[in-house]
Amino acid sequence: MTRTVLIAGLGLIGGSLAKGIALAGQDRVIGYDVNAETLEYACKNDLIHKSFSNFKQAARQSDIIILATPISKTIKLMQELNSMVFKHDVIVSDVASVKSSIIKEANLLSNDRIIFIGGHPMAGSHKKGVTAAKEHLFENAIYVLTPTTYKSKTKVDILKETLKQTKSHFVILDPTEHDEMTGVISHFPHLIASALVHQAKSWESAHPYLPHLAAGGFRDITRIASSNPEMWQDIFYHNRAKMVHLLDEWIAEMTSLKELVERNKKQHMIAYLQQAKDYRDGLGQTKKGAIPSFYDLYIDIRDKPGAIASVVQLLANEQISIKNLQILEIRDGINGALRLSVSTLEDQKQSYHLLQKDGFETMIETS
Repeated sequence: MTRTVLIAGLGLIGGSLAKGIALAGQDRVIGYDVNAETLEYACKNDLIHKSFSNFKQAARQSDIIILATPISKTIKLMQELNSMVFKHDVIVSDVASVKSSIIKEANLLSNDRIIFIGGHPMAGSHKKGVTAAKEHLFENAIYVLTPTTYKSKTKVDILKETLKQTKSHFVILDPTEHDEMTGVISHFPHLIASALVHQAKSWESAHPYLPHLAAGGFRDITRIASSNPEMWQDIFYHNRAKMVHLLDEWIAEMTSLKELVERNKKQHMIAYLQQAKDYRDGLGQTKKGAIPSFYDLYIDIRDKPGAIASVVQLLANEQISIKNLQILEIRDGINGALRLSVSTLEDQKQSYHLLQKDGFETMIETS
């Protein structure tokens, strides 16, 4: 059955969903955005089959509506939908990373034709806008769904069918449970990253050369501070109660850590760091649940043309699929650290032996 799917908001997330659904060829995809250039780009590059600058006009033609806008805007669009007259039932979803505010609004919907299923595809990019849209953006990512009523629960399979091209791992969560977990592992780290950058900036006046040293680990842990400020302010606002709670916990944690450092409690500090290492090393290393297992290798390579390509080609020749690749640190004239992730322990061991045999200094990190 061919359905008409409306993607409202054609940024990175909305554009990627639109592109994937359109390429799958199962449904008709239409797009709404307030930016005329965005709509023009989406049409020219086959992300959507038809564009609309009028939201209600597009919504009336739709069987499924995915609201891919900032949280506050999504709530306003939900209110517009509630006032509309539909001739058939319409499944409405969203992509917001805070679910409580969205579900609270969904519970106020009085339009019997609207079946709301909260959604959150947990993937992104340092790039933004429709030009950064990729049909494979959500592959192997967690895609959270939060149905809240019996009627919405019966329609989850229809939404999953439409979204199957994302190749995501679908998880059903309670909105509060979702917001607590994303607050801990997504929202709060962004606050910390921004705070670390501000701390570094405040020291720059005393040490002008500091930015030149701020590479490697510092850049890794503060990368997310480069994300869209307006979007993150909206997220923090809608998840502010949990952010305040997490900040209180963090301040208490830092007070305890300060004491360990100040009083040179060596064994306590070693235990503290070991516990952090053990937990961090175990993230994703489980076959339970929806999170796929990944196994990492670290390769020292020279900073020269073709160095990374030679590593990738070596594994490709043996049909070993690389699930993730990250350059941890590259500077002119010195060794760089390359981290590769593969799907299985067997692939990890085989990759290790292949790379070692070919002369690459390779390490497997074990807890």
